[in-house]
Amino acid sequence: MASTQQGGLLARMMARKSIAQVQRETEKSELKRTLGKWNLLLLGVGCIIGAGIFVRTGSAAALHAGPAVLLSFVVAGIVCAFAGLCYAELSSTLPVSGSAYTYGYTTLGEFVAWIMGALLLLEYGLAASVVAVGWGGYVVSLLADFGLQIPPQFTGPAGYPLMKDGVPVLVDGQTVTTIFNLPAFLICIALAGLLVVGVSESAKVNNVIVAIKVSVLTAFIVVGGLIVLSNFTELAAKNWTPFIPPNTGDGEFGVDGIMRAASIVFFAYIGFEAVSTAGQEARDPKKDMPFGIIGSLVVCTVIYMLVAAIMTLLVPYNTLNVPDPVAVVVDNFGASWGWLAKVIKVGAIIGLTSVVLVLMYAQTRIFYTMARDGLLPHVFSRVHPKFQTPWINTILVGFVTAVAAGFFDINVLGDMTSVGTLAAFAIVCLSVIYLRRSAPDLPRGFSVPFYPVLPVLGILSCIYLITTVPWNVLQFFLWYMLGGVLLYFVYGIHNSRLGKGLDQEDLGDMAEFPGPVLDNESAR
Repeated sequence: MASTQQGGLLARMMARKSIAQVQRETEKSELKRTLGKWNLLLLGVGCIIGAGIFVRTGSAAALHAGPAVLLSFVVAGIVCAFAGLCYAELSSTLPVSGSAYTYGYTTLGEFVAWIMGALLLLEYGLAASVVAVGWGGYVVSLLADFGLQIPPQFTGPAGYPLMKDGVPVLVDGQTVTTIFNLPAFLICIALAGLLVVGVSESAKVNNVIVAIKVSVLTAFIVVGGLIVLSNFTELAAKNWTPFIPPNTGDGEFGVDGIMRAASIVFFAYIGFEAVSTAGQEARDPKKDMPFGIIGSLVVCTVIYMLVAAIMTLLVPYNTLNVPDPVAVVVDNFGASWGWLAKVIKVGAIIGLTSVVLVLMYAQTRIFYTMARDGLLPHVFSRVHPKFQTPWINTILVGFVTAVAAGFFDINVLGDMTSVGTLAAFAIVCLSVIYLRRSAPDLPRGFSVPFYPVLPVLGILSCIYLITTVPWNVLQFFLWYMLGGVLLYFVYGIHNSRLGKGLDQEDLGDMAEFPGPVLDNESAR
């Protein structure tokens, strides 16, 4: 057990779990080690695919980078690779539930762990809201194909003009102002209920859903690619000229726009981090975790590049500022491909459903771990006697994500998610540096190459992309973090089990719950 120092407030804030304690908690976990490397890779692919391709790529192109959004993916992919390598080292060294939160607790101390927990609420909770908004966009588009219309006032965030093809939608000559995004709200509530009850056979279901999404995107790439190749010169002249639109200031187009778009599409890569939350369920974490993280990152980066190229070639980039950009593109395949457009939209809806589910699950796991450490109230770790899930925790996460998805603009939600994710990734890179210095002889299943260059580049690149985000978002982020710090000093520091000299093995009635999404016999 890690000993807590009593030499003052700073020493108390920097109290750390010992590596031995973390390993002991891992050994005592009742979670089943059923996930192999391919399950972990598919988990990562399942979470990554959806957030970027189906939701945020369009706004990044329409508002900031134009066709050069392809270069934004390259920039974001490189930054993500730095963080991914650091995650791979930490997850192979400390294969525990709690992900970056636990990494911070073991390396940089309790206060940093608390900050990481606050950042992960943005990374997972708000990300689920963003994807839910995209889900709603595709549902509205698919229903319209069958002549069914949801009242437009209930398909967007509060107080925004409804847009189509880059221009306001008019009804009886008047601009339609949205009130509430009903579809996005309902999917969050429904999935929260599903997580409370528990999802049996879910690893197999996740694999099937990933197969559906990859098949749908393959069809999009093949058909869209054939259309593009049949008329590439004309399409490139029309939609890729200029490839990098001239800079109009404020992060709009030009090189500044490419970098601003990189901070947007970075949102798309958070899926690989979700793999590290499954540390206690991996069969051979030292080998399987790096494979799942880096493998899913490579696979999805290739897919992103292909889809983004087809999207910006087939339609003008300024028409893509919508929650469902892929739907906008497939509707332009032509009348003969109408059936494929419907299939792709169905595939997108199924895929986005799984993304929201995995993100919400990951968020409940973070809250659960923090509650077991005493940094959040005990109620967040209370397990339902019948369903064996952290039901109160899950209901709260579902409500918060539903309200955010129902009332807030997707671009604001996405920017907040990106800032929280980038900050969390920078701390992860710093944790690798600290652990290398403090425990150089610790066995590592995977080590970051070119140390310390890559972790340092990871920190600097994450900080740079944060600076490209609009100031109003950064202000909200700073106020949010200030509130989190105050909450730590009001509650967390006084109730920490580590601060009281207690170990998780002393938790008594707080039994480890069998993860509803990842626990599955058939995954063996």
